[in-house]
Parts: sequence; structure tokens; C-alpha cells
Amino acid sequence: MAHQILGVEPHGIAYRRGIRPGDSLLSINGEPVLDEIDYQALTNRSRLDLDIIRADGTPGRVRIIKAKDAPLGLRMADTLACTPRQCKNKCVFCFIDQMPPGMRKSLYIKDDDWRLSLMMGNFITLTNVDDEEFDRILRRKASPLYISVHATNPDVRVKMMKNPYARFLMDRLNAFRDHGIKFHCQIVLCPGWNDGDVLEDTLNTLSSLWPAAQSAALVPVGLTKYREGLEKLAPYTRDQAKKVLEICRRWQETCLDRFGTRFVFPSDEMLCIAGEELPEEAYYENYCQIENGVGLMRRFLSGFISASGVDPRPARPRRVLIPCGVSIAPYMQKWIDRWGPKGVSVRVQPIRNRFFGETVTVTGLLTGQDILSQLDQENADEVILCNVTLREGRDLFLDDMTLDSFRAALKIPLTLCDNRGGALYEALLGIKEQP
Repeated sequence: MAHQILGVEPHGIAYRRGIRPGDSLLSINGEPVLDEIDYQALTNRSRLDLDIIRADGTPGRVRIIKAKDAPLGLRMADTLACTPRQCKNKCVFCFIDQMPPGMRKSLYIKDDDWRLSLMMGNFITLTNVDDEEFDRILRRKASPLYISVHATNPDVRVKMMKNPYARFLMDRLNAFRDHGIKFHCQIVLCPGWNDGDVLEDTLNTLSSLWPAAQSAALVPVGLTKYREGLEKLAPYTRDQAKKVLEICRRWQETCLDRFGTRFVFPSDEMLCIAGEELPEEAYYENYCQIENGVGLMRRFLSGFISASGVDPRPARPRRVLIPCGVSIAPYMQKWIDRWGPKGVSVRVQPIRNRFFGETVTVTGLLTGQDILSQLDQENADEVILCNVTLREGRDLFLDDMTLDSFRAALKIPLTLCDNRGGALYEALLGIKEQP
């Protein structure tokens, strides 16, 4: 496949060797360039032979000698971009399958792409990777990767993912280990499916792959009310969550003794279900799975406490209302009561998720209509809302309510706040103008 070169850095090495906009790249050192992964890996060498097609259609070869990590200075066409590859599983716990109908198309996309795992930390199952593509992962030394394991027992994994290729996971994880590729693991736990003895077996197997296997996160299944026709699953109870944490603690002790790392970590949501206090910051080591909800609350709290220590200014006097998910609400109220700025009255209001179902308790899945319908605005002067409730563009809730519509429906001013403890502390001070 030829990838058009849209731009060339003036006076850069590629320009000096005669490459111009309009030329197209075919291969590097004899290897075809399939995508951005190939391009980055193959150009990270000191000696390059580029096969190109000139803008006038004539073929050519350009030899470049450079520092190993020096960029070529080429701006490539979108054909080099990694278009997400779709998931081929039918996992019993898939959240996308539990989405309500009629939402925007982007919310129904199921990606399962090792390239996005490498570049963005997305979790993948490896069930849609054929042998040729798997060999490319090994050749490119794609590390670290983020693997959705769920169970290492092949029969259990196949049953949970409803894909016969799910049983070959351990062959591939062993290959990663043998080729020096590191990976982090995710275990989405479903009561009675892959906890208990199955979880013990999974953690035993994964820890045997250390240090290739860097960590394992324990995440409770997320269930919405839209499960008609799907496998019967139940959310974790407090007692069930506590049993998972008991298993987790035993393996942490074992791994600390053997490897110097806890290796296995519960997600914040599992701690909330069990009603546990947050561990200290050192517990999370290097926060290796924070994007998977492991340690987000502790990092938030640490930032909040730190801000309270460096900014002792009194807050602008007012009554503040903070809507958030049911799971974090009691923690948030306790943190603010203890470390919040003086002079402001703060009430944290848990919002029940009626859009997805009340078993969904995290702030990031709240919708505009649920927040508006439940807010007790009569006894407040301002609302502070975490922007994790909005999509990346910061202008649309999950239910497609716009931020402008939300503001218009409020009776009191709204302040948006980044998902950082220090940002919340600043918002509570009320010194800055509301965005």
C-alpha cells in the first residue's frame, strides 16, 4: 500500500534527500508500511532505504542515514492512521451490549485493537489477531500491552467471551514473555463466574508470568437495566466484594514477598462496594492502571489534601452543591468536611442513575437529565460539576443534552471542574470566575 506524503519539514533530512510533498511511501528497508505502528518502528533506525513513488508516478529509492531516534520530518496521509479494529467477542458482561437504543453511534463502537492498546492503553482480548498479525506484534516489540484476561482457565474464558479463540490466551501471553513484551491485565469479575477458585487460579497463573505480566486489576462487572435477552448476571454485594478483596490481599502479600510488588490491585469501585477505606498512596505503587479505575480516588484525594496545605485562603462564602455518583458521594463529603476550605458550606448530592439503571453508580456515567431532575437547588447558590460527565469536547452529556441546555435549565450558576483534587479545591474557593 502506498501512503501519500502530505508535507516535508523544510531543510530536514528527508527534504535534503529529495523527498517532496506528493511523493508516496511504499516500504522501509524492504518491509511494507501497513500503518503508523510500522512507520514508527521502522523509522526508529539509523539506516533507512525508502521505496517511494514520485508525484509524477516514477518509482525511486532514497537512502537516509540519521540518528536512530531522529524523526524523518514527514507528514503522512490518513491512510497511515490506525482505524480501530472491531471486537469479535460476545462477552456476557459487555457494557456496550447494555446501552440504551437511540444514542449517538460512537457510543456503540467496540474496539479490540492491539495498536490502540500500545498507543493509548486500551484493553484488548487478542481473539481477533491472526497468526500473521501476532507475529507482527512480536517483531515490533509492542510493549507494554493491556490485556483483558478475565480468566486464564480456557473453558471459563470461552464461556464468558463466547468466542472459541478465547482459549488460546495463555499461548500468546507465554509468547509475549518469551519475546520480552510486557503487559498489564484486566479481570472483569462476575459473581459466580470467575471469582472464588477461578480467580485464585487466574492470579496464580498470571503471577507466574511476572515480570512480563506487570499487574492485574480486579474490576466488578458493570450492569445497566438494558439486559433483555442477555446472560443473567447480578452485581456484587458488599459481602461478595469483601471476599474478592480477601483473595486480593493474600495475593498481594505473596507477590510483595516474591517480586517486591503487590501485582494485583482492586479497582476503586470494588473498594466502594465493599465499603472499604482508601489505601494510602504508596499502596498503588506507580498507578500503573489508573485509567482502569485503580487509584483514581486516592490520587484525587492526595491532590485535594495537597491543595488544602498550600492554599489556606478562606473560600468565598456561599452554599455549594456537588452532584456525583452514588459510590463516591460519601467519600467526597467526608474529604471536603475534613480538608475543604473554610467559609463555604458544601453538600455532596449522590445522583441515582435512572438512565442506565441504579446499579450504575459512577460519576462518569451520569446524564444531564438525571442530574437536573434530582438536584436540590433550593438550598444552594452554586453547582460544581466534574467534567467527566461530559464527552471529551466538554459540550455534551451521554444523553446528548448539551451543556448550554443544562446551564439554561439550572436555577443557579454552574462551575465545571476537572477531575483533579486540586481543581476541586480551587473551585470551592470560588476565587476564579466561573467558566
